[in-house]
Amino acid sequence: MSSRTWAGRATRPLAAGLGLGLAASALTLTTSTAAYAADPVTITLLNINDFHGRIDANTTKFATTIEQIRAEKGEANTLFLSAGDNIGASVFASNVQDDEPTIEVLNVLELASSAVGNHEFDKGFDDLTGRVGTLADWNFLGANVYAEGTQTPAMREYDTFEVDGVTVGVIGAVTQETPTLVSASGVAGLEFGDPVEAVNRVAEQLSDGDETNGEADVIVAEFHEGAGAGIPDGSSLEEEVAAGGAFADIVNETDAEVDAIFTGHTHKQYAWDAPVPGEAGTRPIVQTGSYGENIGQIDLSVDPATGDVTASTGTNVARAAEEDLSFPRVAEVKEITDAALAFAAEVGNQPVGQITDDITTAFGGGSYVDGEWTGGGRDNRAEESAMSHLVAQALLDGLPFGEPDIGLTNPGGLRADFRFAGNTAENPQNTDGVVTFAEANSVLPFGNTIVTAELSGADLITIFDQQWQTAETPEDPAPSRPYLALGASENVDVVADPTAETGEHILSLKIDGEEVDPDATYSVATFNFLAEGNDNFRAFRNAEVTDSGISDAELFRDYIADSSPISPDHDQRQMLVDTDESGVNAGATETIEVSKLGLTSLGSPEDSSVTVTGGGAELGTFPVADRSASIVVDVPVELAGDSITLTSEQGVTAELPVVKAQPTLKLKRKPGKVVARKTKIKVISRVLVGDEAADGRVRVRVPGGQTFAGRLNDNGRVVIKVTKTFGQPGSKKVVVTYLGDDTTESVAQNLRFTVRK
Repeated sequence: MSSRTWAGRATRPLAAGLGLGLAASALTLTTSTAAYAADPVTITLLNINDFHGRIDANTTKFATTIEQIRAEKGEANTLFLSAGDNIGASVFASNVQDDEPTIEVLNVLELASSAVGNHEFDKGFDDLTGRVGTLADWNFLGANVYAEGTQTPAMREYDTFEVDGVTVGVIGAVTQETPTLVSASGVAGLEFGDPVEAVNRVAEQLSDGDETNGEADVIVAEFHEGAGAGIPDGSSLEEEVAAGGAFADIVNETDAEVDAIFTGHTHKQYAWDAPVPGEAGTRPIVQTGSYGENIGQIDLSVDPATGDVTASTGTNVARAAEEDLSFPRVAEVKEITDAALAFAAEVGNQPVGQITDDITTAFGGGSYVDGEWTGGGRDNRAEESAMSHLVAQALLDGLPFGEPDIGLTNPGGLRADFRFAGNTAENPQNTDGVVTFAEANSVLPFGNTIVTAELSGADLITIFDQQWQTAETPEDPAPSRPYLALGASENVDVVADPTAETGEHILSLKIDGEEVDPDATYSVATFNFLAEGNDNFRAFRNAEVTDSGISDAELFRDYIADSSPISPDHDQRQMLVDTDESGVNAGATETIEVSKLGLTSLGSPEDSSVTVTGGGAELGTFPVADRSASIVVDVPVELAGDSITLTSEQGVTAELPVVKAQPTLKLKRKPGKVVARKTKIKVISRVLVGDEAADGRVRVRVPGGQTFAGRLNDNGRVVIKVTKTFGQPGSKKVVVTYLGDDTTESVAQNLRFTVRK
């Protein structure tokens, strides 16, 4: 068993890991002697994605799974790969030491090659190509990462390996959204191209028969990009392809020379057989979920004489339930893990505050049980959460300078939850309700700084509108997550229409109960990541930003200490309402659809009804089913110019303006369509608001500008006599206008007739 730890390992030249200008070369690793020409060769590809520095009690079980498969399939026939995000957004034991324990674990497990993930850029390209590249015994591959303004690769594009006499080429590419997902300064000077185009370009190079530019018998694509859902979500390959976007391009456009595809980034789990473009066969496409919970496995049967893949299977192997220290690599991983956990415990086991109940991110896939949200998986970024509320409030209240108006956080920045149940087995101080240094730090592991962003009310409204994610230009790929729910401090109230067009979603945005003035200036406390316009919240780029220099984790820990004990805030900040953008119409029967009622953080109470009030009276109470309410309400005509209020059982409200009623004007005239020049005509009008008679006056304007008028009777009718000589024969018209009143809009119609000779 090796005694080396992450802190004492030897380094190696940068050229062996990451670097610039290495696109034409490839690392070759011999893992076995050549097979007999006539023998079929079975190659087993093992894969992880989005490991995110999981140095914890499961790390040795994760390592055991890899070693068990290696033992079964044969060391010489097995290749261990990754689709990226090995580091970054890590748990405390890895994060506190800049992910070096994770790099050491993957070195011990002989990770051969990895696509670069967006989180590998968290500390900037220089850190990736310098410190990280020096520590890692594998290469990071980014075929679609280019020097700015060029098509010159800024990273290594591929590796090749000899596996039982077969040359395996591995090509890596990262999501094209990377510049919106990391700090802009960290990727300055880089451009991120289409990942499929880049993989296809390199695949063609590896299969063109030219030995001077690299050749491979079998080609594997590692995409740090993937489907939005998968098998645990109840989604199929066909459904995910039909949804379009980057994953559909991977399936439909990746060159037929690519024999196997691993994906990542979206933290989804699937193992599908995907059709090969232009060919009759299929090829495996696999993503493992995240955090080492599964090991992706693709087995390829290869004809060594031709390099053709004659059979393939793809699956996900669940992490072993127990560690097996009889495997030498697992024993070494345990040494590294134990040392990292011990170091983290010295710092991280100290209590910093208390909570009264679970405070979590949004959980997807759960349900309400006995009136509280239960079950599912964490980190549903399309929902508000108790954790996003807590962090946003900490940003607002915890900043020791300035006077920000609100706190805002992006959901992807929250990487852990607070659980009330303690864990005294690992830390005697971690009793029920205690929040430790490590637990607080794990929520915000990115090392962002806290900034204040001064921007206009119009830009602030746009930022909330940009929760509905769009590409920056029509040519850019669509964001992989169509909606990201901002976390907001408790003084923010939003009413939004999810069905509206881009730029029109926000019906109301209030701070401290006052509607935001588009022309006023507001101060937002947030992370430098969000203030740079990342996660497609581009309106932040118009802000004047002041950086406090205070790290997000430090501010959060201090806030917890000062505010303890802390209870979860399950109050919603936003109500999603599908209605006319101008509000509701007085005198009409309006249908209003309300969605996403109630949070899905663990323990969040269920919303069971929505009550509508207006003018001091209750207009109806409507049940909630599946977090949605369908409201059909008669809006009194006398509320025109006022508002109605929707209030859920849990207290989330939406105030909708009541606009003037839209009347119906019905006309007829006596005599008929043809009249003599001097005939007196009668214009018969009836005006209704819904089924009710309107009140007010009707005016008839004739050619030349003369007008005749009358008042509607109790039935909403009026007969107006028009005494007018209509001049020359021909087609004529009069304009009939209901003039409206305080509660009802005006409406006009033309009445046409012919004057005979």
